[in-house]
Order: sequence, then C-alpha cells, then structure tokens
Amino acid sequence: MEFDEWESVYEAILDDFGYDRAGDERARDALGSLTDGFDLERLSSARDATVAVAGAGPSLEDGRALEQARSADVVFAASTAADTLAERGVDVDCMVTDLDKNPDTVRRLTDAGVPVAVHAHGDNVQAVRDVVPDCTDDFVLPTTQAAPRGPVENFGGFTDGDRAAFLADHFGATRLVFVGWDLDDPTVNPVKARKLEWAERLLYWLESRRAERFAVLDGRRDAIETSVLPVE
Repeated sequence: MEFDEWESVYEAILDDFGYDRAGDERARDALGSLTDGFDLERLSSARDATVAVAGAGPSLEDGRALEQARSADVVFAASTAADTLAERGVDVDCMVTDLDKNPDTVRRLTDAGVPVAVHAHGDNVQAVRDVVPDCTDDFVLPTTQAAPRGPVENFGGFTDGDRAAFLADHFGATRLVFVGWDLDDPTVNPVKARKLEWAERLLYWLESRRAERFAVLDGRRDAIETSVLPVE
C-alpha cells in the first residue's frame, strides 16, 4: 500500500471523526524520534504464509477461533488479543497496537524478540513517549496513518485489527484468516462501533485488492458503504 493510494481514504476517516491531520503528523514525528527503524525482514515469515489476524473480540476465546490461530503459519494479534492468545498457549509473531490498553505486553514482547507494530496518532502521543523508550528498539515497528516519514511506516489501515491485516498483506501473506472479530459487538460504545464499521469497510477494500474473499465479511458485503473506497 503506497500512501498515494491510502491518502483519500485517510482523508475520509479524518472527516468522519473530526480528527486533526496535524496531530497525527506530530505523533508520527514523536514516535520517529524514539526509534531507529525496523528491519522489515523480521516479518518475512508472513511471506507465502497463512496468517491468522486476531482481533480482540470476545469470540477469540472460542475453541474454534483458538484452533484456527494455532493452525495458522503466522499470527498477527491486535492489542489485547496478544494476551488472550498467550494465556491459551498460542504464540504471536507480531502485535499491532496504538498503546491504549496493555503497554506491559508491548514491553514484554519486544524484550522477547517479538515485533510490535506501534502506531502513533493524534490522541496517543503521551503513551508513545511513556512506553516506546522502555521497549527493545530493534523489535518496534513504528507506524502512522499519516504520510510515512523517516523510520515510521504506513502500510494502510485504521484500527489495530485492520492494520494487522494490511500489515500481513504487505509482507506477502498468501491467505488471511480472521479470528476474534466481532463486528457487531453490542458492548462497545458508539465511537468504537463506528471504528468497527471502518474496519469492516477497509477489510472489504483489502479483499478487493487481493482478489480474496474474507469469511469475516460473508453475509455483510451488500450492506457495506463503499463510496469512499477506490474500488471498482
């Protein structure tokens, strides 16, 4: 995903939520000042692999979801999904997070040599400054939703979950399997519900780009608002 492909969708997200692009850019630069860059070969295990993209929804604890994660070649986990999987004996190969819930897991994984894609946006600059200096730098993959700059990358995506999917796509995954994705979770607040709508929309875009059909979207595609997506 090149930024010129992503930018129009990013602008639609900014408009929908009233976010400040300048804030995202300040956060990006703060993160970039704390990291030396990431060797992308550390995630080469995703190439030609089946990657389980683990969301942090309640269904991740179901036996079938856990078995799908265990049987995948590689596991990319969003936020607290990394903890849920670890508690059930499933190792993750990459964690994707904006540091809003479990910073100790971020520190622990990077110290253990597990890459963590740390995302900076306008609302989490303080978390970036508090957490990233305590991590093992070689295993911090810095990301932004604004234009990439310096060591900070943009692979596409908005929420932790769909960013994990775009990340797996970038690294050449052959197949994406979605576990722990509860797009209709009734327990989330209205803002989170809108974010899940965007996650669904972005997965639709990603499957279109990949010429793949994600089972997580089965029965949902006809209701997805796609007018802001550059799809045919």
